[in-house]
Amino acid sequence: MSSPVPPSGTPEYLEQGGGAPAPRSPGTRRRTAFVAGGVLAAAVVGGGAWAAMSFLATGPQPAEALPGSTLGYVSVDLDPGGAQKIEALRTLREFEAFRDEVGLDTDDDVRRWVFEEVLGGAACEGVDFGDDVDPWLGDRAAAAAVDVGEEDPAAVFVLQLDDADAADDGLAAVKDCLGGGEDGAWHVAGDWAVVAETQEIADRVAEEAEDSPLSEDEDFTRWTGEAGGSGIATAYAAPEAGRVLADLADELSMPFLGGEVPAPALGLSVPDGGSDGYSSEPPTEEDLPPLPAPGATEEMTAALEDFEGMAATLRFDDGSLELEVAAGAGGADDVTTTDEGGALVADLPDDTVAALGIGLADGWAEGLLEQVAAPLGADPDELLAELGVTGLELPEDLETLTSGGVAVAVGAGIDPEAFFTGEGGTVPVAARLGGDVEAVESVLDRLHGQLPPFLAGVLERTVADGAVAVGPDPAWREQVAAGGDLGGSERFRSVVTDVDEAGAVLYLDFDAGLLADLAADDEDVSGVLGPLAALGATSRIEDGVSRSTVRISTD
Repeated sequence: MSSPVPPSGTPEYLEQGGGAPAPRSPGTRRRTAFVAGGVLAAAVVGGGAWAAMSFLATGPQPAEALPGSTLGYVSVDLDPGGAQKIEALRTLREFEAFRDEVGLDTDDDVRRWVFEEVLGGAACEGVDFGDDVDPWLGDRAAAAAVDVGEEDPAAVFVLQLDDADAADDGLAAVKDCLGGGEDGAWHVAGDWAVVAETQEIADRVAEEAEDSPLSEDEDFTRWTGEAGGSGIATAYAAPEAGRVLADLADELSMPFLGGEVPAPALGLSVPDGGSDGYSSEPPTEEDLPPLPAPGATEEMTAALEDFEGMAATLRFDDGSLELEVAAGAGGADDVTTTDEGGALVADLPDDTVAALGIGLADGWAEGLLEQVAAPLGADPDELLAELGVTGLELPEDLETLTSGGVAVAVGAGIDPEAFFTGEGGTVPVAARLGGDVEAVESVLDRLHGQLPPFLAGVLERTVADGAVAVGPDPAWREQVAAGGDLGGSERFRSVVTDVDEAGAVLYLDFDAGLLADLAADDEDVSGVLGPLAALGATSRIEDGVSRSTVRISTD
């Protein structure tokens, strides 16, 4: 790669014929036939396989070429050098499908592969990557939605340039190879080409970026920093994106959304005294009273309007793929998780092969009930009464059961058939409840009396070490109640980070055979699962920020 060459003279634009800016024709917005640079960036951003082959290194980033009015942003690196690219390709080559279908090795130029996959073949016989693209195309690219003051955000692509002087001819050659057309324009400034549908949009975005770049925007720097910085791909959504989506949701809502739905609109039938007791014809509007609409827009719109922003980073590290997400939590921290979920999972038996744990804060059940009742226009107490549950005090008893966190553990050697058919003691699955033992047992006693015999067996329990374990398999239930040191095992720690601070934890050991057994008849699925070692996911809310991490390791 050559060093970046600053452009000389005035910015360069996509032109047609005698040098005039490309005119727009009716219907061009619908076609969205961007120039080749835009096609390249779209393929880069849109393909998950592409993101998994590169990483976002240090140095200039596409956010420098976009304005602070950017609503959404995804960036990747086209062909970086360095340890993370090698790590990514080594990891991906563990999968037979990747070796067969993609075939990239650690010293290959990923940019050339994308160019040939997207623009290769007869469609671009007149363009050679080495002669027409490689001399000017840089390493980084991004796709973005930018507020340009029009009714809809503009789709914009950014390409890093190694040679700004050569970019115009190169992009023009690729555009002609793709059939030309009236859509598409670009603005070259510094080390970047901003590609958009029209020249006006490209110019405006580039000029606004020069005055107020996204890379210096307070929300952008905050959320990308919260997500752990750069990785193989970085995504960002601005707070303003929530407001745009809220407006869009209102436009797309059904006319009766948020109000009442006449019964005939749902295609309901009413009793008519026939042999089956129901009429085959839909009723008239007078036959049944109006029903609540299936979802009110007010709550959804309010949530979108209160959106604080988010960012996500995808990275490779030590044979593992990690996704880290950070977003504004809003008021969720009032009724959601505590760190008891992670602590319970960490204390499960060492040979646990799958686990899910969650710690729920005081008042979570009541808060959830209110959220469910609100869109239905129902009173929470009346909603509970309609459930017809007797012998329990809801939602108080539900909170008692979960007051010290809940962890569900699956033991080794589980029989998938027995698991799905519910064959009692052959299924090593148990839930560990960490609340007050006497209070939890009191609720379980009352709940046990409400269940039919085949379900009551699932709630058999064992008490040990200040915890209650519930499950159908006595031996496994006793192990779960006694606890262990799953959190100290090497495999667990390879995919689960900060478990002691996590409000929710998911862990899965792929080598345990459960998923492999389920997918034994599907060679494609088995081929994907084969190289995988373990999966871990954690989430927590801290200082108003919701943080989630998903990590997958390979053998």
